[in-house]
Amino acid sequence: MAGAATEAGAAEHAAQDAVVPGSHPRAESLRMRHRLVRGFEDGLVAAEGLLAHGRGEALDYLLGEETGGAARQACRAAAAALCSSDRPVISVNGNAAALCAGQLVSLAECTGSALEVNLFYDSPGRRGAIAGRLRRHGAKRVLGLDPERMAVLHGTDSARRMVDRDGIFAADTVVVPLEDGDRTAALKRAGKTVITFDLNPLSRTAQAADISIIDNITRAISVLLEECRDLAGEDGGDGRSGRGGGAKPTAAARIARNFDNEGNLAQAVRQITGNLGRLQGMRAAASGGDGAAATAATAPAAITAHGPRPE
Repeated sequence: MAGAATEAGAAEHAAQDAVVPGSHPRAESLRMRHRLVRGFEDGLVAAEGLLAHGRGEALDYLLGEETGGAARQACRAAAAALCSSDRPVISVNGNAAALCAGQLVSLAECTGSALEVNLFYDSPGRRGAIAGRLRRHGAKRVLGLDPERMAVLHGTDSARRMVDRDGIFAADTVVVPLEDGDRTAALKRAGKTVITFDLNPLSRTAQAADISIIDNITRAISVLLEECRDLAGEDGGDGRSGRGGGAKPTAAARIARNFDNEGNLAQAVRQITGNLGRLQGMRAAASGGDGAAATAATAPAAITAHGPRPE
């Protein structure tokens, strides 16, 4: 049954993607937009989520639309944290469900994580639509749907304060796909390890999280899955073994403990400023001037010397 649901989900995405010709220079970007529009039409995505994606696309241009070294290191640390957690939970909103529901389900299966629907623009209809999308991709259990099972996450006043008692409320590690600064801070105050996908290394979310993957979720989720499977192999086929108490730390636990999120964010900023510097240098060369090129050469060092700053 689950296999048939997964096949149906794959066919659904294939039909959507076929609308965009592979020869188009912005094919992948257009496919993402198409999935989000379909997600909006199907009741998963809020109108505000479409606007948020546009802001993210602009930041993705600055990252060079590629998964850089900083993002890969963060994915490795995120995989380690998930594989060494006792109660990991993946929070799912409309954009994430529209863009990569199948991969989120695979990540949950690989790491033993629960899936929970948690929304800023909340409604029973949207929650049900998102849960339905996850189930069509093979999810056996989706939390965050039963009002009688909800508890309050203190520290935020948005609808996202209502979390499942068996999910985010009890979790030790929470994956927060896409930006949500208030909730990230509240989760941290509640003593939880927070992993986020965020295209902005200067956002409150990225700054507050324990592990910030500065990359497009549609690219980074595949890297994260690979890292989880790799770590499971290194720990004798179970990346989640040896957790808690006085047990000997696994390879996963050591990687998570040694990750430097602040340094990783600074590396992501250098990726952005380096791209801007190269662009400015090319324009200066084309115009025959050298002033702009000199500015470009010094800009990355000047910005990263101060480090990332919250928005």
